[in-house]
Amino acid sequence: MTREERVRRVINRQEVDYLPSQITFADRTRDQAIHDGLGLPEDKTVDEHLENHIGFALIKADFPLFFRNDRKMMHELEKDGWCSFNEEGKVVYDSWGMGIQVDSDGFCAVFNPLAEKRTKEFVEKWMPPRIHDACMADTLEERIRLWTPPDPDEEGNYEWMVRDFEALSGDYFVIPSGYFGIYERAYGVIGIPQLLEGMAGYPTVIGELIDKVSDYKITVAENVVKLGLFEMGHLGDDLGQQHMPFFSLKMFRDLFLPRYKKLWEVFKNAGMKIEMHSCGNVTEFIPDLIDIGLDILEPVQPCMDIHELKGSLVKTSYSVAASIRRSCCHSVLPLKFRPMLKRPYVHSAREAGTSSVHPRR
Repeated sequence: MTREERVRRVINRQEVDYLPSQITFADRTRDQAIHDGLGLPEDKTVDEHLENHIGFALIKADFPLFFRNDRKMMHELEKDGWCSFNEEGKVVYDSWGMGIQVDSDGFCAVFNPLAEKRTKEFVEKWMPPRIHDACMADTLEERIRLWTPPDPDEEGNYEWMVRDFEALSGDYFVIPSGYFGIYERAYGVIGIPQLLEGMAGYPTVIGELIDKVSDYKITVAENVVKLGLFEMGHLGDDLGQQHMPFFSLKMFRDLFLPRYKKLWEVFKNAGMKIEMHSCGNVTEFIPDLIDIGLDILEPVQPCMDIHELKGSLVKTSYSVAASIRRSCCHSVLPLKFRPMLKRPYVHSAREAGTSSVHPRR
């Protein structure tokens, strides 16, 4: 059974020999350093050592976010108009105008173009020309009204996605990355405080921004479907803290759920499954997400009681398929952490009524 076949069988709730696993490093430029640190042989990759099963294929506009620490790539993308690279300041400004910290271990949005009025000098130096007027407008409402997202149909935007699919498919289960989804892209444009304040205080204005982000994502989804390569649609929005979501169920239903539904319909109408990534405890949102087509939620974290999920969801008329990615990191984590890794998700997965899986010994 190949890794691709194993993931496909789990998605379809069929028996597998063991549960697929995935460890994706936030800094994807450090594979060689990790390879050397683990003392791996030259003919064995980090992905092979970790027994990863999934590959993500990105559109070119998303590479500055995920590969921000690859300076050579950033210069190449800047030359082709996909970003502006302030190497001295260690910030790359992507085609949305969002500034991403270079040399950070994780995703760190250090600049939000519409958070406040910007100077003409700064805007003309670093921002995409199409949003110059928006960045220099006096009020947030004006800035949102004038702002437009990147062109999802930009020539070459899907070339690297096709390239990576062709390189990985047949061995790995390849997913078209939907990370930094609708909620996250919205706060990337105006900042988290401004977004949450606006959701509570002036939702119509924030709704205009979310609509623009959603329309972009929908067009990307339509283009991905046209490629005819993928079995699954994907969305990544971290909506939860450890104990609860970042905002109320009413706000979620008013501002995000209808946009998610429109986006997911593109994939569903093409016969594709839907996977959503959302860190944190988003249990309160799960029934609504299932209603609009969610097939797979990842990750299912310790802050989300799997027994509660079984009791409140699986016993209803809903069909829940949970993709539980176990972090089997015994070769990576310091020794003091290893006793914590007792494969709880494998046993809990059985108890929660998902596909029967058998961890390897």
